[in-house]
Amino acid sequence: MTASPPARRVLLAAPRSYCAGVARAVTVVEQALKRFGAPIYVRHEIVHNKHVVKTLEQKGAIFVDEATEVPEGATVVFSAHGVAPTAHRQAADRFLTVIDATCPLVTKVHKEAVRFARDDYDILLIGHEGHEEVIGTSGEAPDHITVIDGPEDAATVEVRDPDKVAWLSQTTLSVDETMATVAVLKDRFPKLASPPSDDICYATQNRQSAVKQIGADADLVLVVGSANSSNSVRLVEVALEAGAGAAHLVDGAEQIDDGWLADVHTVGLTSGASVPDILVDEVLDWLAARGYREVVVVRSAEEHQHFALPRNLIAVPPLPQRKGSADRSETE
Repeated sequence: MTASPPARRVLLAAPRSYCAGVARAVTVVEQALKRFGAPIYVRHEIVHNKHVVKTLEQKGAIFVDEATEVPEGATVVFSAHGVAPTAHRQAADRFLTVIDATCPLVTKVHKEAVRFARDDYDILLIGHEGHEEVIGTSGEAPDHITVIDGPEDAATVEVRDPDKVAWLSQTTLSVDETMATVAVLKDRFPKLASPPSDDICYATQNRQSAVKQIGADADLVLVVGSANSSNSVRLVEVALEAGAGAAHLVDGAEQIDDGWLADVHTVGLTSGASVPDILVDEVLDWLAARGYREVVVVRSAEEHQHFALPRNLIAVPPLPQRKGSADRSETE
């Protein structure tokens, strides 16, 4: 008798998709559109996901690079990644109504930067040069902050006083890489000061932990997320490090190559923290149509975090409807 081929299955990572900070940021733009009416201006992508940005544009959001591009007196939302104080000054100069959608965990890092700078520490910010979150945090204390992109930078960075050095981190990095960088810094600077708690956010850690669990058992791991999403890119790397036969980042089901499924019996599936679940569901449907109908949820943690909306958004009364006009925020 010929042995039956192994069943095709999907290991579905949990948690995955929206974290509390992303859910809050997207809701901020949606609620601002309902209360103020379109257009609502958003400085930079509210979160790093093409589908989310396109959907909000269809509802009336206009994305700009700087607050100086927003018409005077208009409403602007600052993205989840946070902004430097200069962005707030630009908004004030143009009399803009600012709704700050910065993730509270990023705000925490900003406050830590201000505190260390006030005490005249050299601050070594572990992160990727040019990332919006790093730009925003660096702007809080530009004369005190040096960006460190990995252990190699940590091995060569120079500081004024080895006894007054602190480290902070971009929240969406690989946990393992960040700790490796911190280890090099602690070896060079024994009195290195740390933030009150690890700055890698809970959602990043949980999603990476889940991928580690599925990676070793998956012939292929698919990570749903956009290429400019740092935490999504990291998930691909973590999957490969965990032992996945292959791993790919896709914006959605339409980007999956059928050729990737050759000799693949187990597919691992997850998504970055800025990805709506609808995109994961579409990938599950795509895989089911190709025989991967068994779905096993692999859960590494429970998430119950929730962040309140900005006070100035909650306090604003809804925009009155003009007779005969449709609410533009509800049209796709």
